[in-house]
Amino acid sequence: MRFLILFKISIKAMHSNLVRTGLTVLGMVIGIATIVVVFSAGEGVRGLLLGQIEAFGTDVIETEIKVPSSKTGGASERQSATNLAQGVQVTTLTLDDMEDIMRLPNVKDGYAGIMSQETVSYEGERRKAFLLGASASYIDIDQSEMGEGRFFTDGEDRSLSPVVVLGTKMKEILFGESDAIGRSVKIRDAKYRVIGIMEERGAVMGIDFDDFVYMPLETLQKRVSGIGHILYMVHQLHDLEIAEETAEDIRAILRMNHSIPPPALDEKRGWADTGKDDFRVMTMAEAMDVWENIMSTLTILLLGIVAVSLVVGGVGIMNVMYVIVTERTHEIGLRKAVGAKYSDIMWQFLIEAVLIALTGGIVGIILGLLLSYGMSIGAGSYGLDWGFSVPIQAFVVSILFSFGFGILFGVFPARKAARMDPIVALRSE
Repeated sequence: MRFLILFKISIKAMHSNLVRTGLTVLGMVIGIATIVVVFSAGEGVRGLLLGQIEAFGTDVIETEIKVPSSKTGGASERQSATNLAQGVQVTTLTLDDMEDIMRLPNVKDGYAGIMSQETVSYEGERRKAFLLGASASYIDIDQSEMGEGRFFTDGEDRSLSPVVVLGTKMKEILFGESDAIGRSVKIRDAKYRVIGIMEERGAVMGIDFDDFVYMPLETLQKRVSGIGHILYMVHQLHDLEIAEETAEDIRAILRMNHSIPPPALDEKRGWADTGKDDFRVMTMAEAMDVWENIMSTLTILLLGIVAVSLVVGGVGIMNVMYVIVTERTHEIGLRKAVGAKYSDIMWQFLIEAVLIALTGGIVGIILGLLLSYGMSIGAGSYGLDWGFSVPIQAFVVSILFSFGFGILFGVFPARKAARMDPIVALRSE
């Protein structure tokens, strides 16, 4: 009953000066709205990444080159990435490795790939393009589809046939509305016959496959790039339940083929030191774990930044509450003179501070939902599969932050009011 009376008093006090209450909660509104947007954006990006990874196939294991490192753990991965960025080449991954892995009982199919960049031309049109050399089984495993014509065959790959398949954007740039099938494009002064056009796919993990030129792996290796190694390979599995065991089998084969000793167990860190490996094997589940860790870290970082703005909003609430206490000094003295206890005054102003903070929180949640919805619509207009979703954690965190900051920044003005001497307070005007 007492709390209900104090609640009504606090509501009445807030309504007595709506403009000041609105300005007071503004900082809290912005902070809470940002929390909702951060969580919603995290869900959107997570769904987008999941869709992008699934576009490569969920039943596959990818193996790619990695520069060996003398360092361990995360330092090894960073050094490897730096070396690759600086142009250090790893030429140890070959089609022989690919064939050895294909003999594993859980491996259903596979393809190898390399990348290059060359100028592709047709009559007067020229374009600097990415060339993707892949095995013929690429079209079956990668979930790509043909729009026109056909993909190249194993026979064309083994015989170094001068054929290419174009992405939809590349076809439009070189041929416009004209039919491209059967015509020839020029790459390094050699002619390559167009046998197919890929179905529009869009960007996957930031890579626009519609702007690619596809050709048989060995054609790109020997006719264009003059190399004998590959950059990566993808193997499709029969049974996903034993994907990690298959990944370990792949690592064992590659270490044996490349004369790399088995990794020693680092007892302090609890993991095997794979720094000497010149390859990286990753299942799609591991790829998702990596992105989940990245997203979790970014979410925590952004929430830390948002907490700073909430502190600013909380300080604003505290300052306004101090002003309110000063303005209502005479009222405080009168209530104490007629029998109000220390706890009555304390709770009155603490409830008012919490209500102000919760009001800001609720308005912030509504604003955050509207912004998140607008963000999903905007992303959808750019062709991104960005669904509108706000996890329950966003609401829980928002309410807890609002309630907690209301108590934290309201307790000091409330204590000041509760400690007032009624005689001194009654003298004030």
